[in-house]
Amino acid sequence: MNTGITKRIVSSLRWEVALQFRNGFYYAVGFILAFWVLLFTQLPQLDLRTILPGLLLGNLLVTTFYFMAGLVMLEKGEGSLEARVVTPLRSEEYLLVKVLALSLLVLAENLVIAALFSDFRFALLPLALGLLLSGAIFSLTGFLAVVRYHTINEFLLPSMPYTLLLMLPLLDFFGVFPQQMLRLLFFLHPVQAAWVLLEGGFRPLSGWEWGYGLFYSLAGVIVLFGLCRRAFRRFVTAG
Repeated sequence: MNTGITKRIVSSLRWEVALQFRNGFYYAVGFILAFWVLLFTQLPQLDLRTILPGLLLGNLLVTTFYFMAGLVMLEKGEGSLEARVVTPLRSEEYLLVKVLALSLLVLAENLVIAALFSDFRFALLPLALGLLLSGAIFSLTGFLAVVRYHTINEFLLPSMPYTLLLMLPLLDFFGVFPQQMLRLLFFLHPVQAAWVLLEGGFRPLSGWEWGYGLFYSLAGVIVLFGLCRRAFRRFVTAG
């Protein structure tokens, strides 16, 4: 990565953090954390470590998928998204900055929740990797879902199939389909791979689980990134 690209990404990342702060996204994260703290204080004896990976995965939906949608809508409303077309910032750099900012926010938020409910009894590396990769998958899916729309009312109903698709691995997590063959189908889902890493924060992972979790979820991120870049060029650049 040359110096010019690095400077553009660092500068855009600072602007992205300022944009999120100015529009109250960090306050929303604070509200979510306050809810979890309240739950913890009301149920101090409840051991959630066994279901914590599923809870963390469900918590990602707001701070990635819908935050991405909200940010894109804000930029469309201000006209700044279309204005980026005539700046040196490329579409892939724009997407990278968005995903980085949201994934780091998700990492900080959910590590606090994990520490709260597990009394710091978790393995940091697999949990952090699972949060970052699932955050990237959710964020890119959010961009893919929202980029063609211009108002939040247009977006909300069509967003539901995307959220249901993202949440499918939770069915396996909570044992909705006990049949082994049906459960194996969930391993085709990239979020399932990231969720395996999340589980690794609370139990040892085997070698194949490490390989599957890392490489399959990373492959999902790469595919989604390519789809988002095409969508950017079709709905923003061409427009």
